Amino acid sequence: MATRGMFSTSDLKPLLADRGVALSTSQVYRLVVERPERLSLNTLVALMDILDCRMEDLIEPVTATARRRKAAGANETGSVGDHRPKRARIIGTKEP
Repeated sequence: MATRGMFSTSDLKPLLADRGVALSTSQVYRLVVERPERLSLNTLVALMDILDCRMEDLIEPVTATARRRKAAGANETGSVGDHRPKRARIIGTKEP
């Protein structure tokens, strides 16, 4: 931002608005100061246009670690294949 003559986050807000990105003053501040969890493509493209830079200059892509999903109530120690049915005992009825 400083290389573009912008020394305050409030300088960025009207430039974003000109490109169709409506953010509050606090949102623009958090966007500049903190690392955002999410960033819309519209905002990213507007920032690239304003700062005359490429995506790699603004963000560093990081692969997310995939978590294995478990069924509700799933046993953590084994799978369904580990369970065996109990042997049935059939008791005959005596006929008179």
